[in-house]
Amino acid sequence: MAQKTIIASVVILSVFACFAQAADNELHGSVDLQYLSKFVWRGLDVYDDKSATQASVTLDLWGTGFGTQIHSSRANSDGFENSEWLRYYFFYDNVLWPDERCQTNYRLGYYYYNFPDNPDQNVDAQEVHLALAWPKALVEGLVPSYVLVKMWPSHSDSLIGAKSPLGGTASGFAHIFMLDYGWTVTCPFTNEPRVINLHSETVFNDGVGPQGQNIDHDWTNVMFGASTDFNLSSNMVFTPAVYYQIVMDKSCVAAGGDLDKTEFWATANLKIKF
Repeated sequence: MAQKTIIASVVILSVFACFAQAADNELHGSVDLQYLSKFVWRGLDVYDDKSATQASVTLDLWGTGFGTQIHSSRANSDGFENSEWLRYYFFYDNVLWPDERCQTNYRLGYYYYNFPDNPDQNVDAQEVHLALAWPKALVEGLVPSYVLVKMWPSHSDSLIGAKSPLGGTASGFAHIFMLDYGWTVTCPFTNEPRVINLHSETVFNDGVGPQGQNIDHDWTNVMFGASTDFNLSSNMVFTPAVYYQIVMDKSCVAAGGDLDKTEFWATANLKIKF
C-alpha cells in the first residue's frame, strides 16, 4: 500500500505541475541521464564493480523552494535483474542569513527507496535528511557542508528490519561531511577559463545497513572527486567526473561485495533543463 501511495502521489504531483507550467510558465526542472562505471552509494559498491545507468526527473515547484524528483538506477550487467532502485524524493531549499559571513544554505528532504522487483516492500526504506552548506564561511570557492541522515525500514518486520538474515537493519543515522572547491584553470585547447569542481566527503555510519547488512558504528569511507561542466546549449549541460574512494570499515567492504578497500570510478551526466 505504501508503494502505491507514493507512486500515486508522485504521478498526481507531476501532472498538476505540468498544468501549472502551461498556465503561468513558472515551473522549472531538469532531466538527467547518467552512465556510471560503478554505482557507489555512501561507501557501498551497490552492483559489485558493475556499471549502471541512471535517469531522473526533477521539478522545481514555482520557485517556492519546494521540489520533487523521481530517480531510477539499474545495473548494465546480467545478475542484477532484481536490483533496480527507484527513489521518490521531496525537498525544500532555503537560505538563512543571506549575504552574511554565516550564510547557511539548507535543504530538508524525504526519500522513499523502492525496489520494485522485490515483493511486499521487503527491502523498501525511507529517509529524512537535513543538508547544510556555508558558501561564505571560508575563502572564496571553498564550501564546507554537512548532511544528517535518518533512515528506517518501510516495514519493521521486513528483510531490512527485524527479519534481516544478515543481522543488520536499515534503521539508524548517518553523518556526511563534505568540502567542495571550484578551481579555475585555463583550458589548454581553448585558452578559456574552466572551473574544475573538486569534491571530498567522509561518512560516519551509525549502524545503517541499507540492504540489511550488519554495518559497524564507525567511519566508513573517504571519497574524492573532480568534475567539470560543458554547456552544449543554453539548456543542456554535459558533466564528466572521476572519483576515488578509500573504504575504512570492513563491514562496509563485505557489504559491498568487494574485498578491495579502494574504489575508482567515472561518471558521465547529461542534464537537460526546462
